[in-house]
Amino acid sequence: MSAAEKKSDGIGSMIKLGLVLAAYAVAACTVLAIVNNITSPVITANNIRKANEAMKAVFPSADGFESVEGFVWSSGSGTTKIDSISLAKKDGNVLGAVTQVSGPTYDHSTIMVGMDADGIVTGMRYLENTDTPSFGMNGSSDTYTVGNGKTFYGQFAGMDSSKGFRAGETFDAISGATITSNGIAVMMEDACSAMKDCLSQSRSGK
Repeated sequence: MSAAEKKSDGIGSMIKLGLVLAAYAVAACTVLAIVNNITSPVITANNIRKANEAMKAVFPSADGFESVEGFVWSSGSGTTKIDSISLAKKDGNVLGAVTQVSGPTYDHSTIMVGMDADGIVTGMRYLENTDTPSFGMNGSSDTYTVGNGKTFYGQFAGMDSSKGFRAGETFDAISGATITSNGIAVMMEDACSAMKDCLSQSRSGK
């Protein structure tokens, strides 16, 4: 075989290999798209269900929740994000509000917080917690208890938001997880502040 023929054969092999790889890539992308189309609605439905269950858990006296659309609030800390906010109602009357807030802890957390019209926290639950196992993740554990004998998240129910949230002062911190505890304090402060603004606007008819 001449040098030219060898060169031509080498180029042909490269082209063939490239076409095979391209075909595999197209097939893989197609499969991923199909899987995503199947799983995405399921994931979305599960997230909605989880959020609805959390709203009822943090505001058990409400019989319904009305999502507040277009609510604009500037984070007091500048680090958290209000994912959603809803009015908590019973027999059509506004009892308070619930909000889903995300922010940095040791890693990241998303919580649901309820507060009545008097500024009393009706409950807090975790929706996501990616902190360190056996430390920050204890915050969302059903079996881990803090010094007051309650779960970390359970201790917030009944707290007066006007007194603020300070780890180790107004609530018990997670042992060995100061950063996580301080992060939750900031998220609780911002969540309650946002709900107070939302309730104020609701009362004024805005």
